[in-house]
Amino acid sequence: MTIAIVGGGLAAATAATELRQQGYQGELVLFGAEHRLPYERPPLSKDVLLGKKEVDEAAVHDGDWYRDNDVRLELGTRVTGIDRAAHTLSAETDGGEEREVSYDRLLLATGSVPRRFALADAAASPLYLRTAEDSVRLKEQLRPGARIVIVGAGWIGLEVASAARQAGAEVTVFEMAELPLVRVLGPEIATVFADLHRQHGVDLRLGAQVAASDLADADLVVVGVGAMPDTALAEAAGLAVDNGVLVDANLRTSDADIFAIGDVANHDHPVLGRRIRVEHWDTAIEQGKVVARNLLGAEEPYTRQPYFFTDQYDLGMEYVGSVGPEGYDRVDIEGSTDVATGGAFRAYWVAGGRVVAAMHANDWDASDAIRESIGTAR
Repeated sequence: MTIAIVGGGLAAATAATELRQQGYQGELVLFGAEHRLPYERPPLSKDVLLGKKEVDEAAVHDGDWYRDNDVRLELGTRVTGIDRAAHTLSAETDGGEEREVSYDRLLLATGSVPRRFALADAAASPLYLRTAEDSVRLKEQLRPGARIVIVGAGWIGLEVASAARQAGAEVTVFEMAELPLVRVLGPEIATVFADLHRQHGVDLRLGAQVAASDLADADLVVVGVGAMPDTALAEAAGLAVDNGVLVDANLRTSDADIFAIGDVANHDHPVLGRRIRVEHWDTAIEQGKVVARNLLGAEEPYTRQPYFFTDQYDLGMEYVGSVGPEGYDRVDIEGSTDVATGGAFRAYWVAGGRVVAAMHANDWDASDAIRESIGTAR
């Protein structure tokens, strides 16, 4: 049997790892469009920008691991088509060489691509942080006195703002919403992040439309206005797609021999009772493990609650769960939200008398507790 994996990130590498750990001895080929070994993306907006880690340290495994475990790496190679009837992939290298590979089972881990911002593209040659090369370019420009404009106060925008301020740069952030991260965290906790960045000297402009004149004097413009699932390959192959590749509880697509995981997968979550697409590190790892077993014949649903984390200045946070479109009734906060002066707290989003999401900030003894609180009465 041949299993092919399309994608050069953490989800793809984790699936390959788990396949070998599960005892799969058949042919295993992994396609990555970049020339780098599969790597994790969180360090690109955190430790790499802070100078705590070199970009090569973000690799999931070194080259020896792939050789020792007989994983055929096709790097610098973009898969251009899937013939589902023939069970073949068409691919092209950066040098223009075309090839065709047969598969028995196929895993799509194509990730996501940054959402473009036309005004910035036209006015400022902005940087979008997605690849290792993007992170290296950005790090080189984080220096004292540099004038940096960031469009978007989501996770990427705020992590870049944190790294830039710690490097001594002057930072202005434009965000259309009334608070940063408000769509994810709600106003109760989003306010904490707004206060944190202002206390560290960020010119945070909320409810604001950015204009070309706002970008004109910047030394660097960084755009972080979200990401879109990279579904082009799946769409061309005729797979069911809607805000990602549609997968069932077991991470299988509309084709029984094709699975999808990570940023690109819109998953029918059996615990949440709805579809969800999660663009975070933990999901890439845990879905990679489950899908490997299912590629080998298991019928294991993916039931793990969404998880994400961030590090900004001296704030470290972990969040578990999902509020969902129905919203929540209240947020219970325990502890001090004045994180800029060393505060630590736990927060619980409650809907219908039960915890649907929970997080901690700077309370590292709470990691297990917040996960265990999901679904409990409150």
